[in-house]
Amino acid sequence: MSDQEINSNTPQTVRKIAAQLRRVGWMGFWLQLVLAVVSTLIFLFAAPFASTGASNPGTGGSLLFAISGLLVLYASTYWSFRYVSTSRKLKNPDLRPKKAETIKLVQWGLMASTLGMGLSVMGAESIAGTLLGKSLSSAASFGMFSPDALSKIIQPLDIFIVLANTHTITAHFIGIVSSLWLLSQINKQG
Repeated sequence: MSDQEINSNTPQTVRKIAAQLRRVGWMGFWLQLVLAVVSTLIFLFAAPFASTGASNPGTGGSLLFAISGLLVLYASTYWSFRYVSTSRKLKNPDLRPKKAETIKLVQWGLMASTLGMGLSVMGAESIAGTLLGKSLSSAASFGMFSPDALSKIIQPLDIFIVLANTHTITAHFIGIVSSLWLLSQINKQG
């Protein structure tokens, strides 16, 4: 059976949902993958060289939450690719998942992106609080030239960590918007 025969036997609503899953899946996959790779490279570059000590946003819970959000982003990126593979299955009557299974798939993608965004936002809050503390304490130690005083100054590498976490949050936002849009389209078609 050719692909054209499968498409002609596939109901119009299923074809529309398959096309939307494919389009949104690829778009979400590539956008999230690019942002995830950029965030990973920034974290790998900035975290080891960032200033050390308790006042550094690259240590402790800040980095733990940010990297956890990044790991969940890779799972969410994979989930966007699953939308593409599900769109292929929808075109084949023998492999076609039920509507409830497709909705459940998109809901799992939504939950993964929401969890990742929550972790990343908690990391961002912690990072921002630490940077605020550094900026407030840098005014008091501005005139001193010691290694301890240097660790209290906001450095460019600290901002790289903020940038990496912001990319992760943006990618999760893309995943959330994609999943919500797909859910609305699936429910509208059904």
